[in-house]
Amino acid sequence: MVIPVVVRFLDRFYLSMVNHLLPVSTNVTPERPEARDPVAAEQVIAHVCGLIERRTLRPGDRLASERELARQVGVSRPSVRAGLRSLAAMGVVQTRQGAGTFITDGPPTLVSEPLRLIAAMHGLHLGGLWEVRRVLEAGTASLAAERATPEQIATLSDEVTGMYSALHDPHTFLDYDLRFHRAVAAGANNPMLGAIIEAVTALFFEERRVTIERARNLRESADAHRKIYQAIRARDADGARIAMDEHIRVAALTLAREEQT
Repeated sequence: MVIPVVVRFLDRFYLSMVNHLLPVSTNVTPERPEARDPVAAEQVIAHVCGLIERRTLRPGDRLASERELARQVGVSRPSVRAGLRSLAAMGVVQTRQGAGTFITDGPPTLVSEPLRLIAAMHGLHLGGLWEVRRVLEAGTASLAAERATPEQIATLSDEVTGMYSALHDPHTFLDYDLRFHRAVAAGANNPMLGAIIEAVTALFFEERRVTIERARNLRESADAHRKIYQAIRARDADGARIAMDEHIRVAALTLAREEQT
């Protein structure tokens, strides 16, 4: 299966970012070595993740206090704070002023920044990430053709209509484009898949905002999106997959051409 492989890849790159996300103390007063030990902070992260995986903690639940977490894990309170900051950067927890730290509630989200940093660290180019996007979004379009509700299909129609209305306004067109891809992901009715796609595609749309003014034929792009929409509306899973795959392939070539002009 492709999707579990992608999920395992994302697991690895998020874990690999822990050391880069752990803050380095700038205090003038010397701290005990454990207070700034990244290994101790990783123990905090592993402890919280274990509670989530065992369903002891669920979205919206409040974590124990810093003092209690330090006692449970056997580390210092500064290490607890460092671990919680890393978890917050990964979108796992959120701190509410005066209320404490909570497991993030709502639809699952992933952060694009670690993916960007990993790509930079290892010299990964956008070509490889385009392949990831083709695999993810083509499969998602196929699922949307099978699962999308009438309301979700109507949303796709609205975004395509918006694209045609914005053919002479590239930035507005790009907003409709982004919303269309989010709507396809929503139509698959798999929140985790939608979160993964959001993290990956965000990198491309940020790049496209820089080059969109150089676009030569937005109508061609609108037509490609309409073809995807029509296949999803017709409940044609294979057609939706093929149309999305072709759209992403052409989009990669388009972005490369825009960057050269």
